[in-house]
Amino acid sequence: MTLPQHVVEEARNCAKLFRLGRDIEGALKMVDLIDRSLPLMDGATPERQAEWGRMLSAILACQERQDWLGVADWLEVEFLKV
Repeated sequence: MTLPQHVVEEARNCAKLFRLGRDIEGALKMVDLIDRSLPLMDGATPERQAEWGRMLSAILACQERQDWLGVADWLEVEFLKV
């Protein structure tokens, strides 16, 4: 599945905020990004949905340990692959 260009741009902008140390602003934008991206998973294969879940779990694990560069990496690379 190819993500719409606006989602790609939002993910990159969100990752940029985390890289700049603006974690609160990045976290707020990330929640919005994920909320708007969830409908894209409707109708996806079970494997792809499982991959999406693993990716989100990894992002949240990075966020929990305040690994902002990890969050940014996941958003810029893995999020865009799903």
